[in-house]
Amino acid sequence: MLQSLSSVSLHPVLVAFLDRARPRLAAQPPSELHSDEIVPFHGDHRLSPDLLRERPVAPARPAAVLIAIINRPDEPTVLFTQRSSALRSHSGQIAFPGGRIDAADAGPLEAALREAEEEVGLAPHLVQPIGYLDLYLSNSGFRIVPVVALVDPSIVLRLNPDEVTGTFECPLAFLMDPANHVAESREWRGAMRHYYAMPWQGHYIWGVTAGIVRALYERVYGEGEHG
Repeated sequence: MLQSLSSVSLHPVLVAFLDRARPRLAAQPPSELHSDEIVPFHGDHRLSPDLLRERPVAPARPAAVLIAIINRPDEPTVLFTQRSSALRSHSGQIAFPGGRIDAADAGPLEAALREAEEEVGLAPHLVQPIGYLDLYLSNSGFRIVPVVALVDPSIVLRLNPDEVTGTFECPLAFLMDPANHVAESREWRGAMRHYYAMPWQGHYIWGVTAGIVRALYERVYGEGEHG
């Protein structure tokens, strides 16, 4: 098992992050995960409210992602994947490890850990959960529970080429700097869509993934923000 946070040498940036994150992240997943009637505060609709009117009524599609913060000695980083172009949903995009919550999963944490192991070979025993973010509603109808976790730097990843074509790590400090959260827009299906983007060293983090990063920033560092 991963050592307790108190017994591991942590980078000062990670120490400061954890000091704020621990009391602000939820100890339990959001109760409205399986409810279609409650519209989450966070989601693709937050910057593009018209999406709520256009999204057809459908059963909730519960999902979970793992925000894996790797305790690198030089600086803490966050793990991202490049989704395979062969996937039907969000093919080729940058994402967090994660996916649908299956009936066999005990909950969002178990689903996020299972998916991370299936996609990139991240061993669950090297992951120490910190807490849960608020629910995030994607335009495709997924109700996503982001699980924030600390990951041992000894990880050795083994990619599943059917699901991901690559991975990269982005510094936590870069992601938690709101100056790097760029508000962008583009036309999609005849209407303008607004979203966050966080370009970093040739990687274009945007859409749902960037929205979840923004939600993490607001939860941990925001003053007077939701939550």
